[in-house]
Amino acid sequence: MCGLVALLCEPGRPVTPEIVDAVAGAAHLMRHRGPDEPGTWSDDRVVLGFNRLSIIDIAHSHQPLRWGPPDAPQRYVLVFNGEIYNYLEVRAQLSEEFGAQFHTEGDGEAIVAAYHHWGVDALPRLRGMFAFALWDTVTGELFCARDPFGIKPLFMATGPGGTAVGSEKKCLTDLSEVLGIDVGDTGLDHRAVQHYTVLQYVPEPETLHRQVRRLESGCYARISPGGQPQVSRYFTPTFPVSAFRAGGEQARYDEITRVLEDSVAKHMRADVTVGAFLSGGIDSTAIAALAIRHNPKLITFTTGFEREGFSEVDVAVASAEAIGARHVAKVVSPAEFVAALPEIVWYLDEPVADPALVPLFFIAREARKHVKVVLSGEGADELFGGYTIYREPLSLKAFDYLPRPVRRSLGKASQPLPDGMRGKSLLHRGSLTLEQRYYGNARSFSDAQLRAVLPGFRADWTHTDVTAEIYRQSAGWDPVARMQHLDLFTWLRGDILVKADKMTMANSLELRVPFLDPEVFAVASRLPLEQKITRTTTKYALRRALEPIVPAHVLHRAKLGFPVPIRHWLRSGELLEWAHAMITTSQAGHLVDLAGVQRMLDEHRTGAADHSRRLWTVLIFMLWHAIFIERSITPHIDEPVYPVEL
Repeated sequence: MCGLVALLCEPGRPVTPEIVDAVAGAAHLMRHRGPDEPGTWSDDRVVLGFNRLSIIDIAHSHQPLRWGPPDAPQRYVLVFNGEIYNYLEVRAQLSEEFGAQFHTEGDGEAIVAAYHHWGVDALPRLRGMFAFALWDTVTGELFCARDPFGIKPLFMATGPGGTAVGSEKKCLTDLSEVLGIDVGDTGLDHRAVQHYTVLQYVPEPETLHRQVRRLESGCYARISPGGQPQVSRYFTPTFPVSAFRAGGEQARYDEITRVLEDSVAKHMRADVTVGAFLSGGIDSTAIAALAIRHNPKLITFTTGFEREGFSEVDVAVASAEAIGARHVAKVVSPAEFVAALPEIVWYLDEPVADPALVPLFFIAREARKHVKVVLSGEGADELFGGYTIYREPLSLKAFDYLPRPVRRSLGKASQPLPDGMRGKSLLHRGSLTLEQRYYGNARSFSDAQLRAVLPGFRADWTHTDVTAEIYRQSAGWDPVARMQHLDLFTWLRGDILVKADKMTMANSLELRVPFLDPEVFAVASRLPLEQKITRTTTKYALRRALEPIVPAHVLHRAKLGFPVPIRHWLRSGELLEWAHAMITTSQAGHLVDLAGVQRMLDEHRTGAADHSRRLWTVLIFMLWHAIFIERSITPHIDEPVYPVEL
């Protein structure tokens, strides 16, 4: 786990000492991602900067890393963020097939050698999380790639001065003068602002700046001097549902168990201490229960809040006791919550309106006092069918038998019914197609509500900008598989994995996600609908597979994650005061109707309506604008200092 930045200058613009210093300065902005060892490398065309968090082959595997075949031993230069969990197997195969030679014991050389011998076909062979930039001194091409699910981020920006890529957006905006790009208020992407307001995150490949984009998950880019990045996709998740093989259902459950055990075993590979996050749910508990087989001294971590009903600490403690792990808990007060927000948004780079990222930030900070790596349960819901909303097609099944005109009529008939009236929502949603009603796990605003808070609202900027092509790819699949497929491209990589990466890296902590493994996905993707969702439960097959592994008290427990009491806190106390201050001091009035937001806050405070999700979405955007555009708020960022040995 580390942070990288690379700048490829335009033809005719040689790399100067000033440009090298600018890249080194940009890299320093993300020193939290790799406080163990900074590094830079340059030639007359490219500059590579790096911050290393040493996990594997600590004494060696320095980056930027040089590697090449015997006839050109210094041909390639690599900067790489992530981990390749099957690097030992890849190295062994390359040595056997091609006689590849290695000079370290790490996974970085495996990437370069694999690319040299297999080209882009190397990418599906890498089992891990990664974002990397690889400079070929012979061809003069910068090759960049990102892992299949988007666990690790990679931003890109191209301007008159060249092209830059980086693990964090702030590195590229810091290079705006070198690149010649606009990262001020006039450079904002207003369509991305509207997408964020609807979805609670900025969907890939967008960012809130027009001239900065993200390399999408499962993609690679070839960048040559003077040209735009040429992006191609090497991995597209599909759900090829298959019938049960010989042995029936139990054979399928055994297969799930086997592949999870193997994934966790490989994710435990490290030369430092590995711990695990542990909420009250089945996903993180399963990972911790499998991890302790490889580390009997496993430490688990959870967080909660002082308010009753918003803490899973007690359940997590019971789970840790049941599997034999030592447990550490962090309880977050409202004052701590509010005080940390500017720092958290600075680390995020782009706004994400998921309050759960705040407790994740605090538990990561606590965990870093004890370990350098943690395992977590992200991805299980998308792969195995864990969201309650996935059961909606079952409840709406009867509508499938009605002609479209009849369904539309029922939808119109529901409109005059009072909000909250029993059956109104069912009639409305039943009248819509899946593509119309489902565009991910988060929708904060209706069109009417958007008009009330976005002065620049445009009806032609809709969620279909994001979802239409994804739904086209899944035509003919069962509705749950289509919802899972959509979430892999939207909610998972836009919210879940962003907060996981940013909040742990903010604390120089590496987070690994064993569910998001190609081998695990290959098994999960073949599950038929009835093995994912029933009328009474979610993740049916996964729960059956984990019966011998997880404690009984969490096996069928409802999903909570890290619940956050913002609905209550926005009605009184520190969070209400903070919200008032954000509205009254914001300079984003040309983007957000501040009077409309104040009305929402007043209605929420009095209990006239629950606007908590919508308020949080807008307030986080306003905080982002204050930090990165107005520069009216400057978060205090401590230098990362941690124990030498963990």
